[in-house]
Amino acid sequence: MQDAPIVSESASAVTGRQFRYYDFVMAAFVAILLLSNLIGAAKLADVGGYIFGAGILFFPLGYVIGDVLTEVYGYARARRVIWAGFVGLIFMAFMSWVVVELPPAAGWEGQAAYESVFGQVWRIVFASITAFWAGEFVNSYVMARMKIWTGGRHLWTRTIGSTVVGQGVDSLIFYPLAFWGVWSNSQVITVMVTNWLLKVGWEVVLTPVTYIVVGWLKRKEGVDIFDEGTNFTPFRTKV
Repeated sequence: MQDAPIVSESASAVTGRQFRYYDFVMAAFVAILLLSNLIGAAKLADVGGYIFGAGILFFPLGYVIGDVLTEVYGYARARRVIWAGFVGLIFMAFMSWVVVELPPAAGWEGQAAYESVFGQVWRIVFASITAFWAGEFVNSYVMARMKIWTGGRHLWTRTIGSTVVGQGVDSLIFYPLAFWGVWSNSQVITVMVTNWLLKVGWEVVLTPVTYIVVGWLKRKEGVDIFDEGTNFTPFRTKV
């Protein structure tokens, strides 16, 4: 099927329109979000003497996909995806708690391992979910606003700029909420700044991939959405 010509539209002009690949991008965002928290968050890795949470290798992909969602489909549709991820995180935390708390069957010896991997410190869970919600909405808002300011040019400024701000908000919320009073103040600040820089660095490295994905999706969907007149409140799911 031949690609449709790309037409610049305001977000209000495409309200109710069905897109071919939006659902797939949503599924990829939620899957990466849940898996990076479920699988990656429980393991500390040591590469060349540098110790880090393994989830940091994949969690930033969620921000990349968030950028793609806002750039291609607009803030309102990105907002729906963020809420889907938020609800998914809450359910994942609840399900993990229920499964860990269920009494193990006689003879099953995996309870200790299950508790080690899926047992949750609720302070960290609360910090993670809160930081994700705030950071993603800030990321999407900055991305949409910068697209208008730049007239849709210089995509790299939007992807990197929105990540600098969005990941900054994420880190400023997560690390103090999760570890203040548990780690020393200097440790909290050092880890917060280091992980923020790593996440921004990942965004820079993945910028060429973002260009390829955004360009492909715009050609397939035949539209380039600008959030002029968009209601930027996070507290709604209507497109």
